[in-house]
Amino acid sequence: MPRPVVVDSLGVGVATGAYGISFGAVATASGLDVWQACALSLLVFTGASQFAFVGVVAAGGAPLAGSATAILLGSRNLFYGLSLAPLLRLRGSRRLTAAQVVIDESTAMALGQREEADKRTAFYLTGWSIFVLWNLTTLVGALAGAAIGDPRIFGLDAAVGAAFLALLWPWLAAWPQRLAAVVGAAAATGLVPLTAAGVPIILGGAVAVVVGLVATRRAPEVVPDSGADGQVPG
Repeated sequence: MPRPVVVDSLGVGVATGAYGISFGAVATASGLDVWQACALSLLVFTGASQFAFVGVVAAGGAPLAGSATAILLGSRNLFYGLSLAPLLRLRGSRRLTAAQVVIDESTAMALGQREEADKRTAFYLTGWSIFVLWNLTTLVGALAGAAIGDPRIFGLDAAVGAAFLALLWPWLAAWPQRLAAVVGAAAATGLVPLTAAGVPIILGGAVAVVVGLVATRRAPEVVPDSGADGQVPG
């Protein structure tokens, strides 16, 4: 087991897992209790989807609308799984267990190695170290958020939007991404007075996806800086 692979994998795990404290605080500020916040991190375990869900709930949307948004954002992990399946070669319950840690960081670390054994080592060490730390820090953040009581005291009522913007920022590196973001945001904003809470996010996201797909056909792909998803598990 090469030392650089272990060090790099655990380094990514620690840096990313620590961000769970932000999710825990934001989740309780959005109206979830401590155990609901912890259940999201334990069962969903994809940062973008988790922040999207609590964002919809915080805006007054129905949990179903939040779930639909979270599923749309998390669907990319399916394609990660397809690329990792030939490498991991798992069956039955082992496949289900490994699927829980198929996220941006574990996939990137695995595919970034040259040797097949190193790829598997990087995948498991990165994925499970993030999983453990993300869940522990979610609990800490949720307890802290619940202890504060009124989220407006420290500005946590605005933290969902701020966290989600930080999540998206690394992807806005070229004009196709910026165009998709602006058009999607404009569509969602325009739908706010016309639709129920949560619906503007779903429809605005759909518009952004269409615009992004069309725009990227006219421009080369731009890879964001390291730390996909703004240092939260994808």
